[in-house]
Amino acid sequence: MIFKALADSRRRQILDLLKKASRTTGDLCERFEKSLDRCTVMQHIGVLERAGLIVARREGRVRWNCLNAASFKDIYDRWISPYASEAVELLARLKRDLETT
Repeated sequence: MIFKALADSRRRQILDLLKKASRTTGDLCERFEKSLDRCTVMQHIGVLERAGLIVARREGRVRWNCLNAASFKDIYDRWISPYASEAVELLARLKRDLETT
């Protein structure tokens, strides 16, 4: 479900906005008002929330959306880190090979 949520560029834009700071749902809707209606933005927020990429908290009538950093750490640990370490080892080996010739 996480990769499905990340597949849409608009959802990635929402995550980019939340990376900088928590935002209200109204603020997120305003950011997309020229390209998306409020209902569509709310649907995208719902997909991100169900995937565990964001969490929401209410303060009265205001709903604050926050990035869930733990989910991204899990993605990094499971999918990125193993490949990154292999790539770093490959580059280190290439460097050694080039320096010995």
